[in-house]
Amino acid sequence: MGKSKRPQDRALDLLADVGDGLRRKLPDKAVQWIETGAALGALRAGAKVAGGVVRRNPLLVGAAVAGAGLLWYAARQRAKAQAAQEGQARQVRALRRGEVEQDDYGV
Repeated sequence: MGKSKRPQDRALDLLADVGDGLRRKLPDKAVQWIETGAALGALRAGAKVAGGVVRRNPLLVGAAVAGAGLLWYAARQRAKAQAAQEGQARQVRALRRGEVEQDDYGV
């Protein structure tokens, strides 16, 4: 088993050396372009898969969107309640009976 393992290890070491050499020799912009291309390829493949899922299961996607909306609404309400408890709510000035401002029509 030692003999069959050695050529594989040597090949992997050689590939790693080639990859490291390419990374060192290529300018940073080229590596950045390669990474961007890989990211765009992954995004495109993911969009294709998502499109297929939406086409096959529209009700499931609708339920997921509705659930996400409910979670967002609940988080917003909780944040408002916490703000009121922490004293961040605005204060409303109370008016007494004689302090009411009236406009031209007596209202």
